[in-house]
Amino acid sequence: MAPEASADFYRLRRCAVGLCVAAAIAPVAAQAHDSHHRSAGPLEIVDGQYSPVSWAGIAGWNNDNHLDAFKAFRASCRAVTVRRITAVSQKALGATLWEPCRAAKTANISDDAKAKAFFENHFRAVRISRLGETDGFVTGYYEPIIDGSRARTDVYTVPVYRRPSNLFVRGFTQSAPSLPNSGPVYRKIGRRKLVPYYDRAEIEDGAIEGRGLEICWLKSQTDLLFTQIQGSARVRLEDGSTLRINYDSYNGYPYTAVGRILIERSIVPKDQMSMQRIRQWMNENPDGAKELRRQNRSYVFFHEVKLSDNDEAIGAQGLPLTPGRSIAVDKSLHVYGTPFFIEGELPIESEQAKTPFHRLMIAQDTGSAIVGPARADLYFGAGSEAGRVSGRLRHHMHFVMLVPNSLDPVARARTMPLPQTRPSARIAKLFPPKDQKPANTPHTSAPSSFPAGEQAGAAPTPAAKAAPSNATPLPSARPEVRSMHNRRHRTHYRRRWHRWAR
Repeated sequence: MAPEASADFYRLRRCAVGLCVAAAIAPVAAQAHDSHHRSAGPLEIVDGQYSPVSWAGIAGWNNDNHLDAFKAFRASCRAVTVRRITAVSQKALGATLWEPCRAAKTANISDDAKAKAFFENHFRAVRISRLGETDGFVTGYYEPIIDGSRARTDVYTVPVYRRPSNLFVRGFTQSAPSLPNSGPVYRKIGRRKLVPYYDRAEIEDGAIEGRGLEICWLKSQTDLLFTQIQGSARVRLEDGSTLRINYDSYNGYPYTAVGRILIERSIVPKDQMSMQRIRQWMNENPDGAKELRRQNRSYVFFHEVKLSDNDEAIGAQGLPLTPGRSIAVDKSLHVYGTPFFIEGELPIESEQAKTPFHRLMIAQDTGSAIVGPARADLYFGAGSEAGRVSGRLRHHMHFVMLVPNSLDPVARARTMPLPQTRPSARIAKLFPPKDQKPANTPHTSAPSSFPAGEQAGAAPTPAAKAAPSNATPLPSARPEVRSMHNRRHRTHYRRRWHRWAR
């Protein structure tokens, strides 16, 4: 053939082959696309373990008020569908809540049976806990109602600060509406220099006073501490109006539980620990209270929110919380809007009560002390009664996470490699010891692996039963071979390692 004809022939053949390959893989590609649409992938939970569970296997599932839970879930869905998560993250559910939330927005659900069927049709249940543990852990929180003043007086002397302008977090502008509640926080000096922000002791001693940061004033540092722990408060002003404040940011130091310090110092027994007990001790020991507060170097800044007395506090998801249905979770692991069924017994009716608690809760908030895959803070509302209930909760509970159907809870297990068999027996056959005795020779002086104290009380055992005749001996230790080349290599490696370590 002429060169032009040869080239045309090969071009036609390549096109024909390409069309055949495309026709062959088209059904496979369509099937793969459809499979991806149905399943977003395997479920992965950092530092967590989980196992699928049937709805019938969840204690108390059938007796809960699913309609109340559905209303809280649908409220979260407004934020989920508006701000759809598209980036890959380490959060367990990723963007998969979008599909059940879209269904919830259009669903006509007005009774408990339909709400229960909605969750069972759009989710799978998995029992979840921290790796190596069986249960999760819950505490409680609420919105305090405390007295305060817009201006400083002889009675109200403790300021509630808004976020200072020199507080800086990497990756965020200083005017950002919200800042993370974990990680380092800096104080900006000049244009470039960054140093850790002031801790609680420095702020209490006046490090940022006189800069117009005061939102209001409270009676005591104890009132401020518990407001910071809860993350919000209703401040009753002297003119009868109510000022609502919510968490804005913090100073970058990890939270230290003052109750744990009192337990470690044997001041308050562990079984008597509660928020009320801490407050009582602080009121009775003002000097000790000051030192105890400063053990918790973390300090919270607030902002004022425009809410009426009938509105609930705003959670980290940006929505009003629902008493008895909203929980705070670890936001680095979980997506806001995720349903969790929490089951166990809690001292709700009294300090000694074991009230059955089987309730579907919705993740709508977070906190710096809420860390782990099965860790939750239960929101109980506002006021003194909610404070009494939440203040005595520190209990282990069973956690069941509701996972959208697009996530496969068992796919991860299918790809998990099994460990290889131990090669000791095979190696022992290849390297038998030189002083091995015949199989029928009694072992009268073989060393025992038991402690001497256990041998002394043991009854004598016939030699035939002391060690099986077909026992496989372990190989002898390999001789150490020294080499100048290896020594030089190791020395060079150590030098490199020390250089990196510096």
